[in-house]
Amino acid sequence: DLGSTTTKAVVMDDKGQVLGRGITNSRSNYDTAARVSKLEAFIDARLSLFRREHDKETAVAGRVDEIIDGLTRNFRREQFIEQLGDLEQTCVANVEGPRFAGKEKAIVGALTEVFRRLREEEADKLFAPDAQRKSDFFRDLAGSRFMQIGEEVARANGVEFDHLLHMYDKSIIEVENRPPSADMNRKFRSAMERVRGEMSSALDTAALGAPIDAALDNEMSERYVVGTGYGRVRLPFPKEHIRSEILCHGLGAHLMNPKTRTVLDIGGQDTKGIRIDDKGIVVNFQMNDRCAAGTGRYLGHVADEMNMGLHELGPLAMKSTKSIRINSTCTVFAGAELRDRLALGDKREDILAGLHRAIMLRAMSIISRSGGITDQFTFTGGVAKNEAAVKELRQLVKENYGEVQINIDPDSIYTGALGASEFARRAVVEA
Repeated sequence: DLGSTTTKAVVMDDKGQVLGRGITNSRSNYDTAARVSKLEAFIDARLSLFRREHDKETAVAGRVDEIIDGLTRNFRREQFIEQLGDLEQTCVANVEGPRFAGKEKAIVGALTEVFRRLREEEADKLFAPDAQRKSDFFRDLAGSRFMQIGEEVARANGVEFDHLLHMYDKSIIEVENRPPSADMNRKFRSAMERVRGEMSSALDTAALGAPIDAALDNEMSERYVVGTGYGRVRLPFPKEHIRSEILCHGLGAHLMNPKTRTVLDIGGQDTKGIRIDDKGIVVNFQMNDRCAAGTGRYLGHVADEMNMGLHELGPLAMKSTKSIRINSTCTVFAGAELRDRLALGDKREDILAGLHRAIMLRAMSIISRSGGITDQFTFTGGVAKNEAAVKELRQLVKENYGEVQINIDPDSIYTGALGASEFARRAVVEA
């Protein structure tokens, strides 16, 4: 599912069981985003096979969650270090040129020290058992640490920090467009060795090896692929392998909650209200067809205006004591209205509460035009993770339709990819 901001993939077996999910930022290169999300989904699928094999091993009974968590963390650590190496080589290569003439040695020396510390000191901290990471994207993980260490190293080595920052900004784009290598077996075996070290005092670690070997020896063959989403036209697929977002979101919501009859999806670029029948077939839909007002892009613009992270908007809005009326959800005019409200002395949390209500009022209009809400209702898309948006939606649904069960699945961002994978499975079964 090639979305405007994130690209998602789901791997399903021939019995309809989801084995793995993968997600990445869509970048400006859908081809790379598709490859990365697919690789991530197969990594997750391999972890599902590890879980199956460990569940059979009586010697690790009661410890499987801990083992899989450790295996996942340490696999990500291996992947992170691999990409750090690629980023370092790219940064050093980009030092060449007239802009840094005469400064090359100092800049390369500073870069070498930054990456040494990232590998030898920061990697273990990032992927420690109790570590809290705000993101799993390499750009975010590497970027935040690079900035902190880079300033210290630049000061100590008499190098301008702007030079290091320039190298990072230029190189990260190149590295992001080169997916990590698909050599999963080596990384998983290396990760398991670290898990053995972490658990050696509490478990007979010899019992960890056989399940890993069995899972890695289990070959997964790709049978059929279906693409959907905003960037689906970029996929080199014949038309029978492409499905619209509407069809895939409807079917995906049905698979997650079979009694769903109404689906609201708010993504990065659009808002969709979808009516489906008892088989997940779309019977009606409406969507914003003029602009990105009230979508994830709008929230991103608001976050930029307020100098905040997108993930901070919802929690701050939840602290509101009153809701400020927002007259427009137009992205173009959002900045001006926010600045006016702040100038009038309104609190940021109250402005954000009003903004979230305005977004959901717009969504309710789209739902109404698609046929309203009957039976169960499912909310999907990235905005479904925003607690303030969910709060306003629940209140508006109750005001307009009474007591209705609202389903918000933790993996709702994968709804479109889930529907696409079910279309793929059916194509194989019917063949």
